[in-house]
Amino acid sequence: MISQKKPQLHEDWIDSYALRIVRNLQEAGFETYLVGGCVRDLLVGIHPKDFDIATNALPNQVRKKVPNAYVIGRRFKLVLVKRGDQQFEVATFRRNVTQDELNALGDDAVDGDNYFGTVEEDAQRRDFTANAVFYDPVKHKLIDHCGGIQDIENRVLRMIGDPKERLIEDPIRILRAIRLSHKLHFSIESSMRAAIAECSGELKKSVLPRRREEWLKFLRLKEPHLAFMELFDLHILEQIFPGLHSVFMDPAKMEIFEIHLARISLAGIDKQDSTELFAGFMMAFLKAQYGEDPWNHDELMNDSRLAYFMREEVGIFKQETAVFFKALHIMQGLHRIDSYSRKGERRQMAFIHNEAFGLALKLAHMDYSLSGSEMQYWVQQVEKYRDGMPVKSSEETRH
Repeated sequence: MISQKKPQLHEDWIDSYALRIVRNLQEAGFETYLVGGCVRDLLVGIHPKDFDIATNALPNQVRKKVPNAYVIGRRFKLVLVKRGDQQFEVATFRRNVTQDELNALGDDAVDGDNYFGTVEEDAQRRDFTANAVFYDPVKHKLIDHCGGIQDIENRVLRMIGDPKERLIEDPIRILRAIRLSHKLHFSIESSMRAAIAECSGELKKSVLPRRREEWLKFLRLKEPHLAFMELFDLHILEQIFPGLHSVFMDPAKMEIFEIHLARISLAGIDKQDSTELFAGFMMAFLKAQYGEDPWNHDELMNDSRLAYFMREEVGIFKQETAVFFKALHIMQGLHRIDSYSRKGERRQMAFIHNEAFGLALKLAHMDYSLSGSEMQYWVQQVEKYRDGMPVKSSEETRH
């Protein structure tokens, strides 16, 4: 039973499965901690979504000591532990290796990023000090080799090592820094902020799948428009998101985008469903870029610039794009209740059961394009056909 009202670094707020994995490995003689975002989030009063575990046990040792554990990855080997519908990542402490050391090893060099080390060496490899705090939930002990606890208390996001070198090493850290500063309400340490502005062009070297994952995380923020605004101010949008940059260049379009983006949660968009979340984003983008008047959907579907934006800038998958355009098409039908009511029940049910109908209803809510009575009508239709064809009474059957 959780007694505390606000999440904190306490056993009541730590996932019981994660706690058991840590205990299991410690009892087998291995140094094992919770680490990263879960520790950071609990220290600032946020309930973590994931619990990551770090240990000095090698991947195969973890696999032998923890039930339902599987070694995955080649370049970066770690262990995935499955517990029902949950899964936990258990990583062995890593260390950095110098080029001289690699040259000395020659043919004996280890494949990938699999040079194992100590907890202190592992901490130094992490990106931000706030992500490098380890916690022993058995002994209730914090381990901090990088000053992360002080930075968390001061609500400062600071890079471990030289900010410019670390951003060039992995440019996605630029997006992570902006996103985390908004999620945690931290200020970005001045030298890292200067390095972000200087290194923004490096993001062009990052791969689209990783940017896609960051965009999804941006959209899950409480106020994503503020984070996008900061990307615009730091000249990051023009580097990797020129389509959205053009919206922010026009104050009127920017306002329309922000208003609609803020409605995502109110409309019931499932933020854990990438198809729905990107659909909500695209609705806000289209309203800003193509205007509030009804669009020609055939023209939209055949617009090569829009297709490029969705595919190459946002990273939206083909199937997600197809569902979004289906939802836009269904939205047109939501305004034709008279036409719908004249259809037979089988055709009505087919319309309601279309894979994009639920999304269309949410986008219409987000767009405020349906009246209250129209929205209520469609909610009633969903209920009517929830379990298939409605059962007719004997009186109706006789007629």
